[in-house]
Amino acid sequence: MFGLARFLIIGFVILTLIYTGVSLWSRSVRKAKLKKEWEEEVRQGDKEEFVEEGLEDYSHSFRRKLILLVYIVPALLVLLIIYLVNIN
Repeated sequence: MFGLARFLIIGFVILTLIYTGVSLWSRSVRKAKLKKEWEEEVRQGDKEEFVEEGLEDYSHSFRRKLILLVYIVPALLVLLIIYLVNIN
């Protein structure tokens, strides 16, 4: 029982680190794209305000929510493996 608890805790910590890394990376990519878009197309108003508004829209986007699959997919794979091993 303690082995399972330890596995779940360590797995959750590792997945949280992965989620944080992917989330920060995705946000930085979006920020770079917004800066490039402003420099190439918009060039009106404040650049930082444009980027902040774009990041606010990104925070509520579906793509941002897809990053939660970092938690869901590994958990489903572990459950599938447990099921397949014990199917006898």
